[in-house]
Amino acid sequence: MTAKTAKNVDPAAADLEWLLRHAESEDLDTLVDYITDKGEGRVALDGDVCKRLVACKGIKGLYNDEDREIIAREIRLFGGSTLVNMFRGDGVEYAEVVRDVAKHLKVNFSSDASTLSLEQGILAKLVDAAFEDMSSEQQKALLKELNIVNLSAAGPGAAILALGIGRAGGFATYQMAVVVANALAKTVLGRGLPFVAGPVISKGLGVLLGPIGWAVTAAWGLADISGAAYRVTVPCVVHIAYIRQKLIAARNSAACPSCQAPNAVASKFCGECGKPLSKAA
Repeated sequence: MTAKTAKNVDPAAADLEWLLRHAESEDLDTLVDYITDKGEGRVALDGDVCKRLVACKGIKGLYNDEDREIIAREIRLFGGSTLVNMFRGDGVEYAEVVRDVAKHLKVNFSSDASTLSLEQGILAKLVDAAFEDMSSEQQKALLKELNIVNLSAAGPGAAILALGIGRAGGFATYQMAVVVANALAKTVLGRGLPFVAGPVISKGLGVLLGPIGWAVTAAWGLADISGAAYRVTVPCVVHIAYIRQKLIAARNSAACPSCQAPNAVASKFCGECGKPLSKAA
């Protein structure tokens, strides 16, 4: 995890444009594949825009600020209806796109819910769908990773509640975002995120990649049936939620000098290998 964030902006509250300006090129590559249908183009996508984004993807790190703004604009355009976009050249607000995806996936949320909480709710909905189909041992493993001590309270909805808790200052939320985004990328693009096998995914969560992946595949099947726009907005919102959590984790965590697993900056011992994090120790 090498993402860098501006100190005066909180990624948790940042808008879409800020997130994409600070996203790594490999994460933008995935968004481009979602938007352009892996370079094949879409009826609702301008041909020149498609060619430009595919060209950016061809060379690592080629995305400039304007390219990143184009990606943001296209996501907002896909999020709005054709009628709306006739009068709003840049599409709907990203918050509206997220709200629409949350409604589509039947996420429960309040009228004043923030974009961050909606994104987390979408991730949690997909995790929760897998939770009910997990074995008892898998359920216990997931709840342990999410720092839920009272396993007897486990039941439908437990994973959703757990996402709001997360150990290591919310780092578990980032781990779950990686798992969900990786599963969706495999389902839609035929490839996962490039670093999932690394230390960002703990052993406990690693064994759950399969069950969560099945739930994401099922959710994608529903989105795919519902219309062409959701084939773009659902995976894009999930991936942007992952990018946001990645930037939040980058600000609030540090790598263990022994195993390289990320930990909260205030932690004294590594949550993965148990060794002291202080250099002095």
